[in-house]
Amino acid sequence: MADNTIRIEPKSKSSSAGSGLFSFIERRLKFENYFEEGFPVQHLPRIAFVMMLGLFYIGNTHYADKTVRRINELQAEVEDLRADYTTTKADLMFASKQSEVARKVSQYGLKESLKPPYKIAVDKDEY
Repeated sequence: MADNTIRIEPKSKSSSAGSGLFSFIERRLKFENYFEEGFPVQHLPRIAFVMMLGLFYIGNTHYADKTVRRINELQAEVEDLRADYTTTKADLMFASKQSEVARKVSQYGLKESLKPPYKIAVDKDEY
């Protein structure tokens, strides 16, 4: 029985190798030279650090977007509460006018006094 063999044909530097952006980058940086002897383990801490920075950056961006959305929601709620406050204050100001109070208490048989108030003077000896 015949043995299985792998035939590796040398790469030719023809124009069929690719003319795209990634092919250009691969030809310029020559990644094959870096990985001829295997993966360079000495660069793993730097790669891990850059990956952690990338994850931190993505997480920070998501947190900032979430915070901005929350701020917008709270601003809308503050505007609603401010409108409610203004309406309630105007209603209270109207209800506390003398003519409105007199109209509301007339149901109970109370009437507005037509005589102005007067001061009672008492000497110290009399009480």
